[in-house]
Amino acid sequence: MKKSPEEEFIRIQDLWYMSVAKWHWFAISLAISLFVAFIYVSITAPIYTRSASVLIKDNSKGGMSSDEISTFSDMGLFKSNTNIHNEIQTLKSPLLMQEVVQRLKLYENYSIDGFFREKVLYKNAPVRVSVDSLSEAMPFSCSIELLPQNKIKISRLIFNSDDSKVSEIIDGALSEPVNTPWGKIIISATSDCSGDFSGKQILYSKGKLSNVVNYYTKALNVFLADEKASIVDIVINDVSIQRAEDILNTLITVYNENWVKDKNQVAVNTSLFINERLNVIENELGNVDDNISEFKSENLMPDIQAASNLYMAQSNENSTKMLALSTQYTIAGYILSYLKDSNTKDKLLPANMGIESAGIEKQIDEYNTILLRYNTILANSSDKNPLAQDLAQSLKTLRNGVINSVENLSVSLNTQIKDIQKSDKETTSRIASSPKQAKHLLSIERQQKVKEALYLFLLQKREENELSQAFTAYNTKLIVPPAGSMFPTVPRKMPILLATVIIGFLLPVIIIFIKENLNTTVRGRKDLTFLSIPFIGEIPLIMNRKNRLLLKNKPPKNRDDIIVREGKQDYMNEAFRVIRTNLDFILSTNGEKHQKVIMFTSFNIGSGKTFTIMNLAISMAIKGKKVVVVDLDMRKASLSTYIGSPPIGVSNYLGNMIDNVEYIIKKESVHPNLDIVPVGTIPPNPAELLLSNKFSELLDSLKEKYDYVFLDCTPAEIVADASIVGKITDLTIFVVRSGLMDRRMLPEIGIMYERKQFNNMTLLLNGTQYRQGRYGYNYGYGGNYNNH
Repeated sequence: MKKSPEEEFIRIQDLWYMSVAKWHWFAISLAISLFVAFIYVSITAPIYTRSASVLIKDNSKGGMSSDEISTFSDMGLFKSNTNIHNEIQTLKSPLLMQEVVQRLKLYENYSIDGFFREKVLYKNAPVRVSVDSLSEAMPFSCSIELLPQNKIKISRLIFNSDDSKVSEIIDGALSEPVNTPWGKIIISATSDCSGDFSGKQILYSKGKLSNVVNYYTKALNVFLADEKASIVDIVINDVSIQRAEDILNTLITVYNENWVKDKNQVAVNTSLFINERLNVIENELGNVDDNISEFKSENLMPDIQAASNLYMAQSNENSTKMLALSTQYTIAGYILSYLKDSNTKDKLLPANMGIESAGIEKQIDEYNTILLRYNTILANSSDKNPLAQDLAQSLKTLRNGVINSVENLSVSLNTQIKDIQKSDKETTSRIASSPKQAKHLLSIERQQKVKEALYLFLLQKREENELSQAFTAYNTKLIVPPAGSMFPTVPRKMPILLATVIIGFLLPVIIIFIKENLNTTVRGRKDLTFLSIPFIGEIPLIMNRKNRLLLKNKPPKNRDDIIVREGKQDYMNEAFRVIRTNLDFILSTNGEKHQKVIMFTSFNIGSGKTFTIMNLAISMAIKGKKVVVVDLDMRKASLSTYIGSPPIGVSNYLGNMIDNVEYIIKKESVHPNLDIVPVGTIPPNPAELLLSNKFSELLDSLKEKYDYVFLDCTPAEIVADASIVGKITDLTIFVVRSGLMDRRMLPEIGIMYERKQFNNMTLLLNGTQYRQGRYGYNYGYGGNYNNH
């Protein structure tokens, strides 16, 4: 089952035909889009992107390990690890950006007026404005014009603290204070001040620091280049390339400075503490030295230190000798006990025990050698062996000799120990002489030694602290310096141009698509395809030289509406020839006698019935057929206007005012085979006249004289005239006007056909658009011409 017209949806092919028909829309849309894009690109300040890559030295990943630093690891230096994500947040912090803004004075902007937009002057501004007398936190702006002889003119002063504005112009000179309502400002020339800026308005503005910091903080983007690496990309967008690069460089510098400052904060505090303590200890050491000197002078004491050192050296020497002799004496005792033990007579004697007696060591070695031989012989024979007996006797003699030697050594060592003890007692007594002076002096000297040791210790720590500061390197390494494309990121001309072209072509398509989907009128032949009513043809819509639509919703006023002429080959004449051919074909295939009476009707007023009848009648007349056109629209009488609307016509005949049909037939000068029967007097009761027998008599009389009788009737369903006439006609041509009739009414025509409300009903489509040398279905519906 075919879809009804309201269910039809536009196909791509249909949309293409509609778009081609509206090509001028695309040209206008593209021109407007390109103009808007040009204005947008012109007024939009170009924004450039600059990026830098830095390596964050991550200790946890081995980034800070080196031989030099590891040398000082025992001092407690360089043990902290770096968290990459923390450093990224630090680089994005507003405090860091605030330092950058203050160093570069980014809160100050200089620019000049351009044709479409302001041109930013970053470092090449011809003047510098000093507003020291004004609050640094308050925004301020003005316009400066450079004049000859170092004169300036200041205008448009705005101080936002009180949202006030000065409209008058203030004159001044370069490098001289200029009084304003809020204080003095000084405008000085720079090296870029030249005649190029003479007469131009230089715009100066000083923004609020917090607002500028927030702006650049949002414009900054810091992210990891790779999750597995510690390389960080820093990106910023700005209207000035140089300013963007300066921001990145300064940001990295400030970050490194803050890093070193944070890492050296403990070292700096330690250095201050050490220097302070060193000063205190130096003073205390000086006081101790003075006390020693005064004490020796007051007590007439010699160099007690030297004497004490001598006595102490002797005491230490005695202690050393005492220790060595005691060790020898103890070892000798151990060896003597070992020799006298009956359980050890068959065992080797301990050698190299530290006894300082070569003779005893030699005896022990000889004893052990003989014992080893003795044991070897016993292992191979018995103690009865004469050699074994001789060796046993020798071992006994040597053992007794060793015992005697050790006993003599013990006696000698004991004597030496007593002598040393006596000597040490004498040395101690000498040290103990003058106990009060020595005690006091030793106490002072002890304090001196303690403070000297502490002083040396602090000096060492101060050097270590200085080394710590010296080895605190920057936390970053610049991998890629600030760089970027010389083409702006915003606006990007090629994407904008591409988008403009797409919008320029897409917008008319969208408009056509919406317009056609909102259009509920008949658009062309395709909208009629779901009807089973025979289709006789279509008439294209054209415009005359005066740019006036021929098929309009008004009655014709002159003969210019008759466009069918003998010998003409234009598409309008061809269209009526096709309809004429189709009409002959339909009339010849009905299987009945020759049918002559053809009624024209429609649903809407202004469908072009009269225009169609007149031109089709002339087309039939040109073919040699005698044709009469009867104007049965006795309410409007549109067709009668072709012949000047004469007062006598069909209404007079039907009203029995005239008996002879010949009186109401008017000859048409356009063609001799064409006659017209006008309405005549407009009757008050057209339906009753059509129901009379006179109407049948009129048709019978006309059928005898003419080959075809065309009846121009009123629109169907509006008045009853068409239904009355339709019952006695041979063929009904239902005219559907493209762009006028609502598609939702087409099913009603189908119902009329199914009910056979009109005899041999056919459809004629009027008003389809002509396009590219062909006429067809309106708005691209149907394509090529169909001649059936």
